[in-house]
Amino acid sequence: MTQHSRNVKKSAEIIQQTIKGDMPRLAIILGSGLGSFADKLENAVTIPYKDLPGFPVLTVEGHSGDLVAGELDGVPLICLKGRVHTYEIGAAGETSDFLPLKTMIRTLKAAGVETLMTTSSCGSLHDDMPPGSIMAIMDHINLMGINPLLGENEDEFGPRFPAMTGAWNKTLRAALKDSADKIDLRLYEGVLAAFRGPCFETPAEIRMARTIGADAVGMSAVPECILAVHCGLSVLGCAVITNMAAGMRDETLSHEHTLSGAKLAHQNLTALIEDFVVRFHNTALAAA
Repeated sequence: MTQHSRNVKKSAEIIQQTIKGDMPRLAIILGSGLGSFADKLENAVTIPYKDLPGFPVLTVEGHSGDLVAGELDGVPLICLKGRVHTYEIGAAGETSDFLPLKTMIRTLKAAGVETLMTTSSCGSLHDDMPPGSIMAIMDHINLMGINPLLGENEDEFGPRFPAMTGAWNKTLRAALKDSADKIDLRLYEGVLAAFRGPCFETPAEIRMARTIGADAVGMSAVPECILAVHCGLSVLGCAVITNMAAGMRDETLSHEHTLSGAKLAHQNLTALIEDFVVRFHNTALAAA
């Protein structure tokens, strides 16, 4: 057994031993400026990432680095306050640099989670999808130049060649649309183009992304989706539109734009997730 495998096993055991009651079937990764959603959980327990072997050490403002487990309207739920981004790993992109992200995703699966929902701050490529909007991710284009599954395959976690058709689960996305309709929220759907960062994209890169079929751009979510699909988790993604992409407006982008845009979307995202979590619990969506 590798050290990575031991870390996954130990971290899963810590989560299972800490959670009193039913193990949540759903886990949500909260992106930049969205971590306060976890404060809504009742009977919550918090496990700092530093107490989970192999979990990432976070460096980006707006990502606190805690796993919070509790109940939302009586439904067991795990919220991950923060993620590790591809731009935080080694410059050469060695496969070992992905181990913290691999550990986080695979630990959820080992602990008993069945579905992963990602939320991430993104830039819009469409004038009619302004900051504050929420886009359900229906597919992605990986422009990061790196893949978290590079290197020797770890067969205990998943296959060498995982299929990515339908990676963003259609059934879960339809349920999210039902939740949006219930709360009278316009839910966009589209393709996410993933750039590695940490620089914001150039206007020329944005024109390219639009030309090849992207509707939004971001620096996360896609590696998480790849790892989740690889280990057998169902995946749902919400791109939280925090800014118009470079060149769309006469402004210079900054992380402050991202955080302020996240605040703008927070109320809508909170209401959407609350309804979806109950809908998820009351149906057979876990097997989607």
